[in-house]
Amino acid sequence: MESYEGLEMETILQHLAEEQKPHRAVSPPIFHSSLFVYDNFAEFTAAQNATPGGPPYHYSRLGNPTVDIAERKVAALEHTEAAKVFSSGMAAISTAIMSLVEQGAHIVAIDTCYGVSKFMFDEFLPRFGVTTTYVDGLTPESVIDALRPETKLVYLESPSSLVFRLQDIKAITRSCREKGVVTIFDNSYASPIYQSPADMGIDIVVHSATKYLGGHSDITAGVVASTRERMDRMIRNEIAIFGSLIAPFPAWLMIRGMRTLPIRVKYHEQSANEVASWLERHPKIDRVLHLGLDSFDQKELFRKQMRGSGGLFTFIPKNQNRDEINAMADRLKIFQIGVSWGGFESLSVPITVEPLGWSGPTHIVRLYCGLESPKDLIRDLEQALIDLP
Repeated sequence: MESYEGLEMETILQHLAEEQKPHRAVSPPIFHSSLFVYDNFAEFTAAQNATPGGPPYHYSRLGNPTVDIAERKVAALEHTEAAKVFSSGMAAISTAIMSLVEQGAHIVAIDTCYGVSKFMFDEFLPRFGVTTTYVDGLTPESVIDALRPETKLVYLESPSSLVFRLQDIKAITRSCREKGVVTIFDNSYASPIYQSPADMGIDIVVHSATKYLGGHSDITAGVVASTRERMDRMIRNEIAIFGSLIAPFPAWLMIRGMRTLPIRVKYHEQSANEVASWLERHPKIDRVLHLGLDSFDQKELFRKQMRGSGGLFTFIPKNQNRDEINAMADRLKIFQIGVSWGGFESLSVPITVEPLGWSGPTHIVRLYCGLESPKDLIRDLEQALIDLP
């Protein structure tokens, strides 16, 4: 199969970039090679001067045949010209950001973005004279009014971490492009199945591929997807310097994970919607923050720019005693306590949260619904909540 025009995403994920089948193997080989050799110097020079990342390949720090398959699939999913896969989500995010800033640069970022991204804005970038202004992003004006002449990028995350705030992507990107400001968008929550940021004007899409794209809690990975020109420039500079691309074996695991991505994401959504609806009716729960509920504050914007919600949401207990909330989490048997999400297992994390711009209750619980039965997840929550005063 060589032509993918007109095919649906599910079909593309099974076949794109896998036209060559060595020994007729249905699964692609893992090229565990650090370098690639040539018969003569002319071929070697041509490989070095070719489009960075290959093919033709010459050094796996820049590109590798196995990794290339994963990258081509992600680019197709995100409707971008190219993509690179990194060793972690933060490796991807930090590389994308560092490719745009310089001394004296200014960033506008969502105040409830992922905590480690925020740490980079607060603690790392100021060492190099880069400043950040935080906005809630609830209106396009909150972002646009924060732009300055020295603003180099706007960092968006919709929905944002923990409190799941949405931003009006088209309105923000339209204004940013008029002003020559680059936009970066973290699409980890929705995955390409439920949101297409590049189609709404975003310049660079990033992911923690540890989450849904991997899907099995057995790799750490990240993604940057953008135009070919921008990615080539990044490969020749930041990627070549930092050397943070993924290794062949985890890239192969990511390829395997993406084959079932549409099926998994839909199940996570259905399960989370069922569990969140049950929690919303529970007398000991003050509020549930989940895009899939009719009570979600930005339901109209959700329907406008997303195709579905995911398996991750937050609930706020009426009881705001931290020790008692932690004890409730300890009583859970199927929901395990752990960071990250996007894999097969359900997770629970009690969090004491005081993000900038969040004026809600301090103690919340983040839940992720894995691939278990939602009926069992509800029973697990029910028995854990019984003893919560």
